[in-house]
Amino acid sequence: MNPLIRPPAVAGTFYPATPSKLKSLLATQLEAADPPALSGVRALILPHAGYVYSGPVAAFGYRLLSTQLEQIERVYLLGPAHRIWFPGVALGDYDAFQTPLGMVRVDRECIAALANAEDFFIPMVQAHEGEHCLEVQLPFLQYIGLDAPIVPLLFGEVHPQQVGRALATQLTPHDLVIVSSDLSHYYADEMARRLDQGFLTAVLEGDKLQVSEGEACGQCPIIALMTLAERWGWQPQLLDYRTSGDTAGDRRQVVGYAAIAYVEGADG
Repeated sequence: MNPLIRPPAVAGTFYPATPSKLKSLLATQLEAADPPALSGVRALILPHAGYVYSGPVAAFGYRLLSTQLEQIERVYLLGPAHRIWFPGVALGDYDAFQTPLGMVRVDRECIAALANAEDFFIPMVQAHEGEHCLEVQLPFLQYIGLDAPIVPLLFGEVHPQQVGRALATQLTPHDLVIVSSDLSHYYADEMARRLDQGFLTAVLEGDKLQVSEGEACGQCPIIALMTLAERWGWQPQLLDYRTSGDTAGDRRQVVGYAAIAYVEGADG
């Protein structure tokens, strides 16, 4: 049987399709990032727009991650479905995701274990076919040299705390969780910053109710991560925040981007 490969959907639009140009852009953005020195990173919240907009912010998380690769054996990728509606969480039941930098393996055994664990975990490659939010994380992972399989999870209509509790029973100490989410969308820069500051404060304080009332497209997977963090004693740290007005110049209508790391706390 031929392997089931998920081809890139947004290469050439969200990021360069040519490997040399993609590597050059990633190198520039990672070199410019200056995250704080943190150890024991277990999870990241990172943006998923085109690299010219959100890449400099995402680079803060990946530069930090590049110092801790030996600790990671598997990556759970969580993001919101932008293109189709469905109930539950769509599992990307492929053999691999392809990018201009090569193949990223999918942990199909983990996919099967999740599908067997809860009814809301549903193998559904159709939901992943044109989706950008997980794909844009992959070239960063490849460039920093993380050779670990992924578990692609797209959130539809589902109770996020139930998902978080279910994932808590599956995770091992060598798993990394990456939540892909932007923040507010298409406000003037000043308003976007006010909205995003309230949202980020809620995330950093562990206020899931306030997060659920925010405007981040990935609020559902963020709440799932917050539930996981409570279970495992992970502590959030803000690495970087900017709007597309900072990175791309137009402040009339912006999108907010943040990089947040969750690190092992005293109970982790």
